[in-house]
Amino acid sequence: MAEILVDVLIYSVTAEARGIHSFDLRPVDGGLLPAFTAGSHIDLHLPNGLVRSYSLVNAPSQRHRYVVAVSRDVKSSGGSRYLFETPLVGKTIRIGLPRNNFALIEGVSEAVLVAGGIGITPLYCMIQRMEEIGANWRLHYGARDRDSAAFRVELEKLESAQPGRVHFNFDLEEGHMLDIAAAVADAPAGAHLYCCGPIPMLEAFKAACAARPSEDVHLEYFAAPKVAAPTGCAFTVTVASSGQTYEIPQGRTILEVLIEQGIYATSSCRAGVCGACEVAVLEGEPDHKDYVLSDAERASNKKMMICVSGSKSANLLLEL
Repeated sequence: MAEILVDVLIYSVTAEARGIHSFDLRPVDGGLLPAFTAGSHIDLHLPNGLVRSYSLVNAPSQRHRYVVAVSRDVKSSGGSRYLFETPLVGKTIRIGLPRNNFALIEGVSEAVLVAGGIGITPLYCMIQRMEEIGANWRLHYGARDRDSAAFRVELEKLESAQPGRVHFNFDLEEGHMLDIAAAVADAPAGAHLYCCGPIPMLEAFKAACAARPSEDVHLEYFAAPKVAAPTGCAFTVTVASSGQTYEIPQGRTILEVLIEQGIYATSSCRAGVCGACEVAVLEGEPDHKDYVLSDAERASNKKMMICVSGSKSANLLLEL
């Protein structure tokens, strides 16, 4: 099934911090965009041919627009560089429908959010949702300095309105990085904890949360911790809709082989981070290599990310 794409107008571009711009995307017909939940992201299909995933920043109640924030990456392969260097206001681009691999769990006693740099984007969306429903939250936000902290002014206003909820750590000013272990230790029992940031922060967060129930701990990677190279012996994949079977040689991915065979498969990051290439598994045991699925989802063997994951069984029957 082909991915559903939506045409949107780039209504405005705003500098949110040093090296971070937000992009306000609005429906070309002036109507409403598809609903989304806090923590969602969308794929931007850029005119230069690249597809890049970015978290939605604005409140889910704002159906008249989507807002994404992008950090300029000096090592960019063309995504952020294109967005920063190309005049885009007034132009139309295509986007995918919102997906959520980092959903806010509502109705809990408190949410404790840990952000690093551009990792604030999905968490700021969550904060706006929790403000709307009157939920308890607190944020620990680490940035290099105050000029590189996106949405700092808005967060400072929330802190002024109800002190004790927003804790900034500006590395160059404090002389040290955010103490993640302390932030986690300070979270009350029953709280749900969320973290989005650079890989070392996520690894420290996972270590600090080791004693907490896994269902209370939520992470989102915006880059894979390492290049996920396919490993293991060759196996075969059968596409349920056609009955055709394809061999996946060692060192190749399912996604690569299917695309070569002319089979449509949605993808974006190709690193097991965004979830765009998720497919249903009808038979067989995947060898999961992604950073999206929870431990319970992996154990169920009901879905997999075909851009990085392989197979422990001789054949996989997939529903594309």
